[in-house]
Amino acid sequence: MARAISNKRKAINTMAAWSLGLLIFFPILWIAILSFKTEIDAIKGPLDVLSATWTLESYSAVQERSDYLKHFTNSVIISLGSTLLGLLIAIPAAWAMAFVPARRTKDVLMWMLSTKMLPPVGVLIPIYLIFRDTGLLDTRIGLVLVLMLINLPIIIWMLYTYFREIPGEILEAARMDGASLGKEVLYVLTPMAIPGMASTVLLNIILSWNEAFWTLNLTAAKAAPLTAFIASYSSPEGLFYAKLSAASIMAIAPILIMGWFSQKQLVRGLTFGAVK
Repeated sequence: MARAISNKRKAINTMAAWSLGLLIFFPILWIAILSFKTEIDAIKGPLDVLSATWTLESYSAVQERSDYLKHFTNSVIISLGSTLLGLLIAIPAAWAMAFVPARRTKDVLMWMLSTKMLPPVGVLIPIYLIFRDTGLLDTRIGLVLVLMLINLPIIIWMLYTYFREIPGEILEAARMDGASLGKEVLYVLTPMAIPGMASTVLLNIILSWNEAFWTLNLTAAKAAPLTAFIASYSSPEGLFYAKLSAASIMAIAPILIMGWFSQKQLVRGLTFGAVK
C-alpha cells in the first residue's frame, strides 16, 4: 500500500515538473515557431500562426541585413574575457576570505553583494563619460572590464562558498610540505574546487552573454554583441516579429546548446558540498 502511494506521488511530481518546465520553456518555443513564419503570418492569432506556411525567409533576411558572425564573435570574446578576468581576481579574493581569519569577512561579502542591488542606470552617466574620455567606448576591452566588474561579486560569493567546503587541514599539510602560496592555490585548492569553479564559469558566461543594458549603452557598431544584434530589430517603424524572433533564436542558440551539454556539470557544481 505504501509503495502504491509512493508511486502515485512520484507520478504527480513528475507531471508537475514537466508542466512547470513546459511553462518556462513555452516563450522560447513560441519564438522559435514565429521565426519560421513570414511577417504577415507572425501577427496572426495562435491557431493561424501554427497553420501558416513554414519558411526560412526571416533567417535569410536577418543574415542579409546583419553580420551575425561579427556579433557572435563579439559575444564570445566579451563573455569569455570577462569570465577569465573575473576568475583571476576572484580566486585569490575568495581564498583569502575562506582561509585567512578576519572579523569583517561577512561584512565585506555583504557589501560586495549589495553592489548588485544598485540600479545600473544610476551609474550609467559616470561610466559612460569615463569610457568616452579613456577611449574604451564601443570596444571589446571596455565591455570585458564593465561586465567583469558587475559580475565579480557573484563570482567571489560562489567561489567563497565552494572553498569553505574544503578542509583547511589539507592546505596546512601542503604548507608543511613546503608548498608556496601560489602552488597552494594552483595545485591544491583549485583542483579540489573544479566542480564549483566550472559552475561559476558557466553561470558567469550566461550572465555576460545575456547582458543587454551595458552592451546597448556602451557600444555602437564595432563591439556590439548579440544583444545589440537583437535590439536592432526593434525600430520606430515597429516590431518585426518574425525577424526579431529569428534574430533571438540565432542569439540564444549557442548558449542553449552550451547549457544543454554542460547541465550535469552545472548541477554538480551548484550542489557541490551540499551533501556530506
